[in-house]
Amino acid sequence: MRHPRFSTALFPIALLASLASPPTLADLELATKSGCTVCHQVETAVIGPAYKEVAARYKGDAAAVETLVAKVRSGGAGNWGQVPMTPHPHISEEDIRKLVQWVLSL
Repeated sequence: MRHPRFSTALFPIALLASLASPPTLADLELATKSGCTVCHQVETAVIGPAYKEVAARYKGDAAAVETLVAKVRSGGAGNWGQVPMTPHPHISEEDIRKLVQWVLSL
């Protein structure tokens, strides 16, 4: 479900323009298509944490990919405050894994 106040149509362009070394357009398109950019941006916390904050928190954690794949799939609350992350069972396991690996690479 998209947040009514946010339009995701321009997120990839705005994110690419604001980054010194931007993620690929394919990564941003997948994140946008999957609905992730409604709540997350690369450098700025919106409703959820910025992707770079997530990458910093899980840096060096060997279980991070599996932990975050499960979190994206099932949702939850408490890791970044009380605003819950919506479950995303409609996103394929392969796409979730790609997104998580991309976020952790930032």
